[in-house]
Amino acid sequence: MAQAFPFSAIVAQNEMKQALILASVDPGIGGVLVFGDRGTGKSTAIRALASLLPTMKAVSGCRYHCDPDAATSDLCEACQLGRRKGSLESVSMAVPVVDLPLGATEDRVIGALDLEKALTTGEKAFEPGLLARAHRGFLYVDEVNLLEDHLVDALLDVAASGENVVEREGLSERHPARFVLVGSGNPEEGELRPQLLDRFGLSVDVTTPKDIPTRVAIIRQRDEFERDKEGYAKRWRRKDGQIRRKIVAAREALERVEYDDSVLERAAELCLKLGTDGLRGELTLLRAARALCAYTGGEVVSMSHLRNIAPSVLRHRLRRDPLDETSADARVDRAINEVFESA
Repeated sequence: MAQAFPFSAIVAQNEMKQALILASVDPGIGGVLVFGDRGTGKSTAIRALASLLPTMKAVSGCRYHCDPDAATSDLCEACQLGRRKGSLESVSMAVPVVDLPLGATEDRVIGALDLEKALTTGEKAFEPGLLARAHRGFLYVDEVNLLEDHLVDALLDVAASGENVVEREGLSERHPARFVLVGSGNPEEGELRPQLLDRFGLSVDVTTPKDIPTRVAIIRQRDEFERDKEGYAKRWRRKDGQIRRKIVAAREALERVEYDDSVLERAAELCLKLGTDGLRGELTLLRAARALCAYTGGEVVSMSHLRNIAPSVLRHRLRRDPLDETSADARVDRAINEVFESA
């Protein structure tokens, strides 16, 4: 496996790094969308996440790496049968981070008939796809705004149910498929379908650094990495380890983090002022603020946590206003200032 650039060595782009960390702390936040200029470290940060994440327990031999401690209803059919017969043997494995290429066929994404087995033994067997490999991990789509409509439809179905159902070629297969969807892209190349955009919990805009010291630091770090990838990664291993330990601690502390009604009221007020549809904005604000609180070692969600995470949660949920030509970021910042100054 190619050596990934260390996550902790990425210069600037703090909002993007924070969004990826929070999605690791609480996958229920709903995924991360990273839009911005080419060459701003989007793919680098997402692929660096794979080597940063702590290991997870999985059922030994399971094609979908089910959680041995999960409820029976959340297991695949084989693991449900195994639990009924006795205890499930577990192994430790890396959290999957799976790439979904733009040219992928629907069969490769959702799974299909195992042709080799069918031809050699005459047996109809299911060959799991990328959604199965990404279960309990991350599914990364580069240039997500260019994804074909039939693949977007498949992702939406699975994202809504947490289960992949395949009915084709005489096969009937269903398996759990819960993952954090991470997408990146350049907005100049096209927009996302609103249904898919709404599925992302956090959205981050990254831009090319404008100051010379930051640009010099990025060039220096990248050049050092290219000249000695293993040695460079070794020098940053301790800092990556610190982030990993904070993620593990935050996951354990997440259920103990408390909040009061004033946080909910402020979240609702903010969403009302921005005119977001539905209640997903408030729910995501709460989950993200709670994850941020846990990651920073807090015990009670504060207004500062809410204010910190609000741009990432809300910038992609705004209705278009033909009478307001200001950017989404400017509208969110204006609403945040008005809501929190009146508090």
